[in-house]
Amino acid sequence: MSSITHDLIEIAYKRFIEELPQLEKLKLVARLELRGRGDVQIYRVSAPGPEITKGEPEDSRIEISVPRADFNDLADAGLEHWHTAYDHGVVRVGGDPAVIRLLGGVIAKHEARGKLKRVR
Repeated sequence: MSSITHDLIEIAYKRFIEELPQLEKLKLVARLELRGRGDVQIYRVSAPGPEITKGEPEDSRIEISVPRADFNDLADAGLEHWHTAYDHGVVRVGGDPAVIRLLGGVIAKHEARGKLKRVR
């Protein structure tokens, strides 16, 4: 596996957990699809960890598909950038509806907390 890709996936995972620490202990296997010019790379990303291996996972509960060039930019980006990319169809998510609902709910609550005005 390309060390650079492995490092980028690890950076993206750690940044995600840094912003959403309540998901740190969530046990989940994701299928990450990176689409490039005529090439598709598939990775198995297991949390917590992450444990990253190249190849088609048989036990994934969620599937994330991102163009390779956009993933390179998003890897070190915050949750807000990922959400914008998702809203514009750059990042596609599929898989178990319960897992998608769980992650969506956690992200929505995190974003709602960030929008609250702090009382001094």
